[in-house]
Amino acid sequence: MPLWYVDTTASRVVLQAADRAAADRFAADAGVDRALVKVVRASEEPRTYADLRGGDAYYMNGSGRCSVGFPVKRGASQAGFVTAGHCGTVGTTTTGVNQQAQGTFQGSTFPGRDYAWVATNANWTPRNLVNGYGNADVTVAGSTQALVGASICRSGSTTGWRCGTVQQLNTSVTYPQGTVSGVTRTSVCAEPGDSGGSFISGNQAQGMTSGGSGNCSQGGTTYFQPLAPALSAYGLTLVTSNDGGGPGPTDPPTDPGGTWAAGTSYAVGATVTYGGATYRCLQAHTAQAGWQPPNTPSLWQRV
Repeated sequence: MPLWYVDTTASRVVLQAADRAAADRFAADAGVDRALVKVVRASEEPRTYADLRGGDAYYMNGSGRCSVGFPVKRGASQAGFVTAGHCGTVGTTTTGVNQQAQGTFQGSTFPGRDYAWVATNANWTPRNLVNGYGNADVTVAGSTQALVGASICRSGSTTGWRCGTVQQLNTSVTYPQGTVSGVTRTSVCAEPGDSGGSFISGNQAQGMTSGGSGNCSQGGTTYFQPLAPALSAYGLTLVTSNDGGGPGPTDPPTDPGGTWAAGTSYAVGATVTYGGATYRCLQAHTAQAGWQPPNTPSLWQRV
């Protein structure tokens, strides 16, 4: 189908097409007087664009679904994302959250470790964002490892944004397919389809959802594959707020109201209000975006 527009200065319809015959058929089908039509040969091949964002859904070979971990780059120009290795093998093709062609698995390890990376086509732009699923998207600024007891949140395409605490570093978990070592154990819940999605603490990327037990109705334990080994294994660079992968357009967050504020230092026993509820501080800390009291039970207790 050719592109068309009205040239108001010449009072003619201009058709742009790579194939003149296609333009002629288009004009004939539209019933337009051929004398009023100008055909311009053009080689343009318009296409849509989409953003890569942590926590968004993607589909493997048009069927199963997992979640984007973090957008990355390999070299100066190749964009992609890291995810869980059990989501696909090398050569598996992916479509994005919009069901459009997205990329191909270039590397995948599982079991032993649980990481993979997908190289995406030119229609996808990597952003330093994690989907907040009803909260504001979180901007990724780095990948400093969170310690045991730290608050941590997860973004995934099945259960959205869920939070808890880091329980154990550098542990292992055994699945029916085998043992995965070097993972981090958390109190965050997850369900099928969340696999591969982002784990983040404040604005620091932590890793990709691997697996666990329980669900988000009754609670459970989830393990994530730390990010650093995946980046090292495949020669990737995390897209952050410091490398030009600035945030794309997002919906403005809804202001819940209250006294809690990111950037404020809170002492044990301090109280704040958030979303109409009152919370008491359990651990001294400086609040960061994404550490809202309802999301960080290790830092705040509702009273």
